[in-house]
Amino acid sequence: MQTKIKEYRAKLNLTQDQLANLVGVRRETIVFLEQGKYNPSLKLAHDVAKALETSINELFIFN
Repeated sequence: MQTKIKEYRAKLNLTQDQLANLVGVRRETIVFLEQGKYNPSLKLAHDVAKALETSINELFIFN
């Protein structure tokens, strides 16, 4: 899985810590999501997409 989380986070000038706080997870979770090493639950994917003002389909690329 690939993500565009880092790209969208940068557009909003958010740090990994800030995004983690917005969605209620640890910074390490955001790191793993950005690296494609963690498959999020549907709720987490929704929360991240909402925080980054985009859709799940735009953020996550499933191969």
